[in-house]
Amino acid sequence: MSQSRWLTRGTLGSMGIAAAVALLAGCGSTGTPAPAGSSGPTSSTATSTTTTASSATTSTLPDPDAPIAQKLCDEIKPQLSDWRVQGPTIGGAALNIAVHEWALRNGGLAMNARVLGDKAMIDRITTKTCPDVRTDALQALNLQSFAAGILG
Repeated sequence: MSQSRWLTRGTLGSMGIAAAVALLAGCGSTGTPAPAGSSGPTSSTATSTTTTASSATTSTLPDPDAPIAQKLCDEIKPQLSDWRVQGPTIGGAALNIAVHEWALRNGGLAMNARVLGDKAMIDRITTKTCPDVRTDALQALNLQSFAAGILG
């Protein structure tokens, strides 16, 4: 009985970490910061150009190599039975934790930003690398795609 209590606390701690990562990812700037004491950029044209360039860059990057893709499958597979029991709400939070932990371990904040900018990347990776794990996870979480379940 005490083991499940610790698993719950561990899951809650991981959810806190994932929330912090999501907040940090949302706080990034799209341009260079203005020097202290300045009023910031005088035109919004430069900012929108930078935003467009970063969006295009995110979508044109190739998906991770096979060993890194396999690590995502290895991260998801052991959690499938828990997700079936926990249901879509708690299991969905655990999915986000698993995906963002994988991204941080295999590319840091840059990979995490890629996941947030191209959520369908997780579907492409799992369809190619571990379609059976993907199908089981989507059924357990009652999702049509991982992109629909990843928050951010």
